[in-house]
Amino acid sequence: MKLIIALIILIVLIGALCYAKKKLKELSLQLFGTESIQEGLEKQADEQALTPKSVCGMTRILEPQIEKDFPEFNWREFCARAENMLLSAFAAIQNQNAGLLREASGTVREQVENKIQSDRENGITEIYERARIHRTEIARYEKKNGTCMITLQSAVEYLHYSNKGGKVIKGDEKRLTQTRYNTELMYIQDAGKFGEADACGVNCPNCGAPVTSLGAKHCEYCGAALTPVNVNVWSLERFYEV
Repeated sequence: MKLIIALIILIVLIGALCYAKKKLKELSLQLFGTESIQEGLEKQADEQALTPKSVCGMTRILEPQIEKDFPEFNWREFCARAENMLLSAFAAIQNQNAGLLREASGTVREQVENKIQSDRENGITEIYERARIHRTEIARYEKKNGTCMITLQSAVEYLHYSNKGGKVIKGDEKRLTQTRYNTELMYIQDAGKFGEADACGVNCPNCGAPVTSLGAKHCEYCGAALTPVNVNVWSLERFYEV
């Protein structure tokens, strides 16, 4: 009697397993188009590796606002500068040579040098192969205390992994990675040539009227030149993955 009960339980378990396996195949077919969930997940990962990330594209809205404040602002020029800097930063980190940086401010150079130093201390080599940028857009535009910050967002593709002692400890050396990077473009005033108060001021030095357009070269009230007093530059200040 006990043997019969055991056989019945075994048959029920086998039936349940077969049913579960059938349902898993059906689910896999619905989700991935293949009966194997593992194959489906691999297929999905391969597709994601070839599909660029979307970016926060606010350029059409924010570019007119920026051009109103800075009539000479050339979006295409700064887009190219940001992309060149980002790609050169990858090369600099991989080769552990900050001299490969292009279009980089002192802040970005320090950021890359710190990364290189950290990798050296930990015996790590960061690999960035087949790096390319699919698209770059303006994501944010902020004005605070006489300075302006434009955040650019780029859709980046690369083969990225970390190597230590001949072994991959992070990332995938065979599959491409699609990701996003933000680059901060800051409009700063040269405090080195003038006093701190002059450099940060947003008032006309002749009549004292407020300067409503930070990119203006002449006061809209008295016509006095503003450029000799406010020596302003755009600078790529920081980049980071998001």
